[in-house]
Amino acid sequence: MSTAASSTTEPPQAENEHTGRLEGAEGTTTPMDRRLGCWLICAGLVALASAAILVYERLQIYVDAGHTTVCDINGLLSCGTVMRTPQAEAFGFPNPFIGLVGFSIVVTIGAAILAGAQFKRWFWICLNIGLGAAAAFIMWLWFETTFHINALCLFCMIVWVMTITLFVKTTVRNISAGVIPASPSVRESARAWSWFAIGLWLILIFGIIVIRFFDVIMGMMQ
Repeated sequence: MSTAASSTTEPPQAENEHTGRLEGAEGTTTPMDRRLGCWLICAGLVALASAAILVYERLQIYVDAGHTTVCDINGLLSCGTVMRTPQAEAFGFPNPFIGLVGFSIVVTIGAAILAGAQFKRWFWICLNIGLGAAAAFIMWLWFETTFHINALCLFCMIVWVMTITLFVKTTVRNISAGVIPASPSVRESARAWSWFAIGLWLILIFGIIVIRFFDVIMGMMQ
């Protein structure tokens, strides 16, 4: 009787970390996942708002070919110039529509995490792959705008920063939780290196932009 009674009072255990689900009582999330949930919501909303502005401005250009967008600041920072290129419609429609859908999903996932949702390993892998694909896509756009279009889109760059941050943060979470196989030492140190990785990535791409357009930037400052 005592054995049976004790077994009924044991708290339920979540699945192992390698399933992608969180340790602890049912319906709870770890501090690490709550932080990620906040990042998914906050960064996702910023990127979503930027994508919405770009969609609106692109529709205005469809209506009026000579429309000046809100981010046509000068010859270098010109969303309108970028929007009128083939690269701005990589899949046959304006790229920001992808952002509207993608970042809406990201924000929803973040809200679900904060609400206590527990996802399986395959879900975390799919999220990581999706954000990785988004990061690869924005890196292609960065290369095209920097070396071929020779103009920059302010709201596009905001999306770049948010996408890179979300990809790194999600990857670090999955390494720490064992979703992505790694040695114990890597799993323990992954979180400490997340901001270093984000900072290095951003310094690299924006540093190249500064070098590429150094003469133009200096000319604007005179």
